Amino acid sequence: MNNEHVKGAAEKGEGKIKEAVGHVTGDRKLENEGKVDQVKGAVHSAVGDVKDSAKETFQRR
Repeated sequence: MNNEHVKGAAEKGEGKIKEAVGHVTGDRKLENEGKVDQVKGAVHSAVGDVKDSAKETFQRR
C-alpha cells in the first residue's frame, strides 16, 4: 500500500459523502461532484496498484 492507495480511499469516501448529501438535498451538482470524486479515487487506487506491481517486478530481478 502506498500514498496513491491512501489518496484513492480518501477521495472515494469523500465522493460517497458528497453524492449522498447531494442526493438528499436535491443538489445535482454536488451529487455529480461526488461521483467524479469517486472515479478520481478509483484512478488513484489503480495507479497505486500499478506502482505496487512495478515495484514487485523490479524487486524480483
